[in-house]
Formats: sequence, structure tokens, C-alpha cells
Amino acid sequence: MNTRIKCAVCDEAFSNQNDYLSHLQAVHTDQFNSFIDSLLNLNDTGYILSEHDEETDNNGLSTIKEESGSYIPKKSRRITSWEPDNFKMEATSIWSFPNRGAWATHNAKYRGNCSPYIPRNIILRYSEAGDYVLDQFLGSGTTLVEAKLLNRRGIGVDINNGALKIARNNLSFKKVNCFEPKVVQGTAKELGFIKDNSIDLICTHPPYANIIKYSKNIPGDLSLCDTDDFLEEMKMVADESYRVLKSNKYCSILMGDTRRKKHIIPLGFKVMQVFLEAGFVLKEIVIKEQHNCKATGFWHQKSIDYNFLLIAHEYLFVFRKPE
Repeated sequence: MNTRIKCAVCDEAFSNQNDYLSHLQAVHTDQFNSFIDSLLNLNDTGYILSEHDEETDNNGLSTIKEESGSYIPKKSRRITSWEPDNFKMEATSIWSFPNRGAWATHNAKYRGNCSPYIPRNIILRYSEAGDYVLDQFLGSGTTLVEAKLLNRRGIGVDINNGALKIARNNLSFKKVNCFEPKVVQGTAKELGFIKDNSIDLICTHPPYANIIKYSKNIPGDLSLCDTDDFLEEMKMVADESYRVLKSNKYCSILMGDTRRKKHIIPLGFKVMQVFLEAGFVLKEIVIKEQHNCKATGFWHQKSIDYNFLLIAHEYLFVFRKPE
């Protein structure tokens, strides 16, 4: 017996997906647009339903279920290298890391984490040994791992206790001549435990509004905000960043765009404007290529069928706090 697809709106049944989508597009336009937006955002974040199933652990942390189960760290893994092979600092405004990097405790299992090459470049270019490096959207701890490896004093903040557990596990390695980072549960909007003008470098990677939800209902979690609310919250983040950063020091923000009703929302540039209005000046804009974008097969055909381009870039904004 053939399986039929029932319309969730009007209960009409269809023999195949294409007929069902054509029906949605013609009869239930809002539902069709919502479906396409969800489809696009799945690709834009580099995850496909057939490859990964999302689940939430007891701490409210959104994780990826793999063949071995959810990524909940049990113990530190064996470290085979402390630094990337043949590393060279980036010298142009386009950064591309096809091999995202897996030295020390770095891995790609935490949803939405960035390549460690990004904080390594930022930390080496804009700070010195012994400097205080802040990441107020700590996540799995990528920036602080690099800060520890490069002999900086790392400070990490995250609102999600599940993320903090993963970060602490990733930061638990022992290495001589390095500073142990400080990890705090809190919000990037209120960094009251940090004194004014005390941070030498900010290197952080906020959520891109609600593209990836890192919890179900943690109050203050910016990954639960729609675009407008997210930008309002980021105004407070920018103000706090400006307060704690020393004059003539740098703040780097990795941001990407999102979509609404099949159109791009330039979230990256909107966040850039928020930080400019807080008083920062713009030092650099780096275009970072995304290599998890699926541009063949299923997604290539969908990009043609529904007339959209696959997002394959992010922005790395480097701001300076003026004297």
C-alpha cells in the first residue's frame, strides 16, 4: 500500500512530496513560506535532517545525536597535538579553513562552534602573552582553549550550564606554562564581575538569533530570540563589551545572516551597526567561507527549485575601542 502525505492544514492527501509542496504553495502560502524558511535555515547552519537528529539533554543543551549517541563529554580525550601543522597567520580579508582543525581538545561535535583557526588568528594578531581574553558566548570553549594554549588569561561566560560542562571538559587538559581560564555562568549582557577597562581582547561568537536554539527555555538565552529581539539584546552586549575592554584594544565578533520569508536578513551588518553605535570603530571585515554548506545533490536541486542561494559565508568583524 502506497504511503500518502496528509496536508497538515486541510487534511487533503497526496501521493508524493512534490504534489504536496505544490499544494502548499498554491493554497497555503504562509505555511509553504514557513516550511521553505525552515529548510533554508537547516542548510545555512550546515545540518541536514537525514544526517543529524536534534535532541536536548537534561541541561537544556541542544546537541547532535550521532552514531555514538549525544555529544555529552564523559572524559578528556587523548591529545595527539598541541597546535596545527604548518600554521600561518591569515594575511587577507578572506579566510577559508576546509580542514577546520582538531588539535588539542578541539572537535566539531558542538552545534555551531567555529573553527579554532579563527580565535588562533585573532589572539595572535591582537594580544600578547599574559593578556586577558574574554569570550562571553563561551559555548564549547573554542576561544578559551586557544587562549590557554597561547598563554593568555582566558575568561569565558555562558548562560547555559550544559555548555559550561562541555567547555570545562575541553579546558581540563594540563600543559606547562599556561594560565588556567576562568569560566562563569552568566549573561553577556551583564558582566558585573569584570572591572571597567580591564580586558585586552574580546573574541566571541554569538548565536545568530534563533537559527540554532541552544536551549528550550533558559531565561536570557539569546538563541531563543527572534531577529528584532536579538538585536535589542545585542545592544546591551555591545555596551558591556565596550565597558570592560581597554582603550585601543580589539573586539572580534563572528556573525552570520539569516532568512525570513525566503529573503536574507543581513544580521551580520545589523550587529556590526550595533557595535558601531556603542562607540567602537571598525578595524577589519573578514569574509569567512563556510565549508559545511551542502551545495550538491539535494540542496543544489532545492536551490534551483525554490530560487535561493546557499549561504556559504560568515562575517568576522574586528572593532577597536578608541582612546
